[in-house]
Amino acid sequence: MRIATFAAPLSRDGPGLLLRDIQKGEDDSLTAITFAIAQAAPDVLVLTDFDYDLDGLALAAFAQGFGADYPYLFARRPNAGLATGYDIDGNGWTGEARDAQGYGRFAGDGGIAILSRYPVAVDAVTDLSTMLWRDLPDAVLPQVGGAPFFPSEVQDILRLSSTAHWIVPIRLPNDTLVSIMAFAATPPVFDGPEDMNGLRSRDELKLWEHVLDGTFGPPPDSFILAGNSNLDPTGGQGDRAAMAAFLARDDLNDPHPGTTNADWGADSTGKLRVSYVLPSSDWRIIDAGLTAADVNGGTAGGPHSLVWVDVSR
Repeated sequence: MRIATFAAPLSRDGPGLLLRDIQKGEDDSLTAITFAIAQAAPDVLVLTDFDYDLDGLALAAFAQGFGADYPYLFARRPNAGLATGYDIDGNGWTGEARDAQGYGRFAGDGGIAILSRYPVAVDAVTDLSTMLWRDLPDAVLPQVGGAPFFPSEVQDILRLSSTAHWIVPIRLPNDTLVSIMAFAATPPVFDGPEDMNGLRSRDELKLWEHVLDGTFGPPPDSFILAGNSNLDPTGGQGDRAAMAAFLARDDLNDPHPGTTNADWGADSTGKLRVSYVLPSSDWRIIDAGLTAADVNGGTAGGPHSLVWVDVSR
C-alpha cells in the first residue's frame, strides 16, 4: 500500500475559483500537480491545501482527472477561514484572514482532502478539530509581558487546529482498518513577539502526542500519520526540537530521515522538511520517496514535493 501527502497549492483567492480552474483545464499548476499524483499513484492521498466547498464539487472534479482511480473521497469543513468575529491577531481589526479560526480568506480556504482507492469508514471518523486551544493538556498560549495575548473571550472560542485534525479509518482489501491521522498545522511564522503561530504549530503537533499516548482514550491500533506539520527537525523556524522528539517516538516509523521535501529557494527559507508520512511501528517499510511537481523542469506545482511511503505487513 502506498500512502502519500502533498501540500500542493490547490487553494485560490475566493470560493468556487478552484472548481472553475479544474473545469477549464488551463492552469499550469493543476497540470503539474495532477501529473505528480498520477506518477506517484498512491493508494491513499492526503492533500493539505485544498479548498473545501459544502457539496464537494471541487474535490469530485479533481478526482475525475484520475479516471476511476479514486472512487472514495473525504473532506470536512476546515477551521481555515472560519470567521470568529474577534480580533485574533490583535492588530485592531476584525474580519481579516488572520482573524479566522485558522488563516483563511474565506470559509474553506486551504482545507484538507483525502482521495482513496479503498473505502473510507466515514461513520467512524474522529474529528478533533473543534478542541479549544486552551483545552489541550499542557497547552502553551502566547503571552506579552507576562500577560495573556488572547483576551478571555478569544480563549473561549479559539480552536487549536488551524486547519483540521482527523483520524480517518480506511478499509483495506483484507477487510482490516488503517487509521489515517491527517492534519495541516500553521506555519510557525507571520506573527509577532508573542509567537502565536510558533506556539500553535507546536501544540498542533502535541495534540497527536496526546492521541498516541492515550490521553483521550485508546490510541489507534494501526495508523499512518500524513500531513504538513510545517516544522523541520533541524532547520527553519518553529520548535525544531519538538519535531525531532516526535520523529524519535518508538511507536512511529520515519521513512525519510534527513530528507527535505519543500524548496522555497535560496533567497527565502531554502529547503526544509515540513510534510510527513509516518506509519506506526507495526508496519514494514518497503520503500519511500518524493515526487516533484514540475513540468519540463519548471516549478508550476509549487515548492512542495509529494511525499510517499510503501508499507506492508
